[in-house]
Amino acid sequence: MIRNFRSKGLRELWSTGTTAKIDAKMHRRLMIRLDALDAAARPEDMNIPGFDFHALRGFDPTRYTVHV
Repeated sequence: MIRNFRSKGLRELWSTGTTAKIDAKMHRRLMIRLDALDAAARPEDMNIPGFDFHALRGFDPTRYTVHV
């Protein structure tokens, strides 16, 4: 379900595994969330304990967020 990345650091992490542009302490957590996002077929699939998945207010169409 990943269509594109706004962040160059996340794009490099996902495509090559390079952590140069992200905090190395976040590598494991980011990869878990990116793997889940890639496997998700619909937004509700991201509602995993610990992700703090929720809709953001004020956006049409609705946007969602997960915490890292």
